Amino acid sequence: MRILLSNDDGIKAEGLEALIHAFAPNHHVVVSAPMVQQSGMAHALTVRRSMEVERDLELEKQYGIEAWSVNGTPTDCVKLYLEALAEEKPNVVISGINHGANLATDILYSGTVGAAMEGMLHDISSFAVSLDTESELSYDEVACVFADYVETIIQHAENKLFYNVNFPKAFCTEKPMFVFGRQGKRDYLNAFQREEREDGRIFYSVAGEIFDTDKSEPTDIYAVKAGYISVTPLMTDLTDYMTLERSLDS
Repeated sequence: MRILLSNDDGIKAEGLEALIHAFAPNHHVVVSAPMVQQSGMAHALTVRRSMEVERDLELEKQYGIEAWSVNGTPTDCVKLYLEALAEEKPNVVISGINHGANLATDILYSGTVGAAMEGMLHDISSFAVSLDTESELSYDEVACVFADYVETIIQHAENKLFYNVNFPKAFCTEKPMFVFGRQGKRDYLNAFQREEREDGRIFYSVAGEIFDTDKSEPTDIYAVKAGYISVTPLMTDLTDYMTLERSLDS
């Protein structure tokens, strides 16, 4: 397979290198990732400024791959490669392994998911992969388990896939289990921290404590907390079809 790897943690991130290490021996791997940390960028696209692009010679030499470092968002990295740099369209786009979970409504803010979404918009099966920050699992363990999973499901997929995948803090069974579940609902208490500096200027930073309001058994939150690998199929079409149908019938 031809695989495009990206992320939102930056091209030097440990999770990205773990994916390279897992896929490069058996597949044609290309990396197009941000020069610097781009978490929380969702599906943002850079406009009204030029983006610097350079080859990451260290990764290319070490793994024998093609690697592009882009001064832009995760979406920029995937879109730029697919539309301007690629000589051949990849079979799969993989974004991650993110440092921290991307569950429930956090999916909407995630740059990791944003990069995968751009792949799906180009009609390519795409995966966003994340690992809990307090997990007992290493990035290399996660990458190996995920690589086996992708190689299996791509062979049997009848349609293009867009999956959000989250690994737990620890597996609940000896053999890791992938469990499908819907997106839960997550909010944050005291989400903004106020700071007033000596010169009188006021600043706010995003923080807060996780507050899950929908974490029942069918959700991604439940699956990860139970020790399973959560898989949530996503879509790029945001149309509310029930409301649309009612409107057309009225």
